[in-house]
Amino acid sequence: MKKKITDKSAKPSWDEYFLTLTEAVGTRSSCNRGRTGCIITRDHRILATGYSGAPRGLPHCDDVGHEMHKVTHSDGSETEHCIRTTHAEQNAIAVAARFGISLDGGTLYCHMTPCYTCAKMAINAGIKNVVVLKDYLAGKRSKEIFKEAKIKLTIATKEIERYCGINQKNKEKQ
Repeated sequence: MKKKITDKSAKPSWDEYFLTLTEAVGTRSSCNRGRTGCIITRDHRILATGYSGAPRGLPHCDDVGHEMHKVTHSDGSETEHCIRTTHAEQNAIAVAARFGISLDGGTLYCHMTPCYTCAKMAINAGIKNVVVLKDYLAGKRSKEIFKEAKIKLTIATKEIERYCGINQKNKEKQ
């Protein structure tokens, strides 16, 4: 990000504006492990929004608990992830598809570097820019494929998002 808004009368940049809105969208999330939101724009106009939560009509983590899944990585490290929820990025892309909105050439804004699956979906949806507030502990592969696909990734802060259940000593290997 170019500047940090400290003067409340200062006009935020587009990236600051949309990142702030993603946090508001995330308040609708139904998984208390990661209340995140996503906004997809083109030409500074919002095309779609999404937040983390269970698929439509299915029970939410906030109501019935997390559905934790242990993943063993090729290096032997293990992480746990809640698989009940659909990620905010996936939901935003699905909303656009449901309503026939092309995301080609768009910018995806979200809380942290998208996971590998979300990164692949963004690439296939035609997203050209990704702007995130924080880096994600396990986002290395996402960054690699964004670079390969010539998608510009902007990480606004130096903060790294960490979840319980992800062993931090294995962060470089994920």
